Amino acid sequence: MPDYGHDLQFGIFPSPDATAAEQTLELAQLAEVIGLELVTLQDHPYQAKHLDTWTLLSVIAARTTAIKVSPNVANLPLRPPVVLARSAATLDRLSGGRVELGLGSGAFWDAIAAAGGPRRTPGQAVDALVEAIGVIRAVWGTGTVRAVGEHYQVSGLHAGPQPAHDIPIWIGSYKPRMLRVTADLADAWIPSMGYADPPALASLNAVIDERAEANGRGPQAIRRMYNVFGSFGTGAGFLEGTVRDWAEQLAGLAVDEGISTFILGTDHPDDVRRFALEVVPAVREQVAAERELRANTTTVVEERAPTSVSKSLHPTSSGEHSVRVTPPPALLGEVPWDESTRPTYPVPAGATYTAHQQAYPQHLVDVHDALRSELTQLRDVIDQVRRGLMQVSQARSVINTMTMRQNNWTLGAYCESYCRIVTGHHSLEDHSMFRHLRQSDPQAAPVVDRLAEEHVVIHDVLEQVDRALVALVSADPDRTTEALEEFSSTVDLLTDALLSHLSYEERELLHPLAVHGMG
Repeated sequence: MPDYGHDLQFGIFPSPDATAAEQTLELAQLAEVIGLELVTLQDHPYQAKHLDTWTLLSVIAARTTAIKVSPNVANLPLRPPVVLARSAATLDRLSGGRVELGLGSGAFWDAIAAAGGPRRTPGQAVDALVEAIGVIRAVWGTGTVRAVGEHYQVSGLHAGPQPAHDIPIWIGSYKPRMLRVTADLADAWIPSMGYADPPALASLNAVIDERAEANGRGPQAIRRMYNVFGSFGTGAGFLEGTVRDWAEQLAGLAVDEGISTFILGTDHPDDVRRFALEVVPAVREQVAAERELRANTTTVVEERAPTSVSKSLHPTSSGEHSVRVTPPPALLGEVPWDESTRPTYPVPAGATYTAHQQAYPQHLVDVHDALRSELTQLRDVIDQVRRGLMQVSQARSVINTMTMRQNNWTLGAYCESYCRIVTGHHSLEDHSMFRHLRQSDPQAAPVVDRLAEEHVVIHDVLEQVDRALVALVSADPDRTTEALEEFSSTVDLLTDALLSHLSYEERELLHPLAVHGMG
């Protein structure tokens, strides 16, 4: 199946275990600070061993600031659509637009009936789902809601509250009619391993695509998601091997089956860390590279400061897409080196490169863009901590003190993760790409040597950040504001150094990477 071109998203699917509530909350916080986009929960209101899904999602949303939350999927027979719509809209408004809504037509009918819900045939369950989606979207709208259906009747209800954003509706579906309903009404399709294993995805996708073409929406209108389960090891099965195996298998589903959102079912923090910090970046890199190779031949062009010497890669045939080098922004302070002494790479006049060659510098830019994005999120977390300290200074209540401690924990986890990622990226470049370029292209050696020297300087800055973070977390309450400002200054220094370094590296290595690859 085709790649539908959706941006990639990754999340987790922990158990709402009533005996492990705090662990679930901490897992959700961990998922946010290491860069995942979604926390989702199964919804079985008849299950005595589970916490209530909407209550737990609400607490998760309150303890986080950016990650999206969703039932995966809501048990429609036990959640009336009017109440469900208002619950979702309310949480969406309170969380700043971070709610998505997964819906299921129902299963385990004996348990549903035992809880006072209706017992429906498969056909009735699909009919009820179609009716419910109409009611939900009407409640999110304006005016008066009226619905006269076999399963839901609404007469004269005032719509509202409206959510903070257009809440996407996911549908978990496997049978032909439900797949067609997904193509007609849903924003996303969310199957699960065990019910639809990878070999089955192509045929199920085909049903959605055919219907989406027929109804005029088009296949791209429906995001393809996937609940996945696995273990890291040395097995040969799907998601049973190494990090590299996981990345190759998930990237394959993305580019061949159009899956753009992967949600990992796990309750283990170590698996979440490995998934987020090792598998996810590798999947993003592989999918970006494959998409680049599948695209038309492209021109690699740089966006640089007006005083810079212009450089570009010329394709062997024309193309409109450009690989862009990000110029460094205005400095917050000053960089810890003399930029005027940086060597440059002598680009040969009239050089041309194939689309395959141009994929190498694009890969470098994609990796750097991820580092820039994570740095922006780190600075956002610092700002959240600063706002939390302002609240504490206004009222030294127990709640505000707990908020300050929680924010410091979040900042510490995020900062530790980011520093580790930067260090790992530089180590990989030093021992692989830089060594390869020195051997392959003597003209690149001065630039590579300078980049390696800057890695050492940035490592020293990262150690300063670490020391300032330790001082902040261990500071007495009356010194917390001062310690935060000292920490913020070190992060400013890191920001200036890293963004300048990334831009310089992209600018000077575009051409040698296109010719010699990454090694």
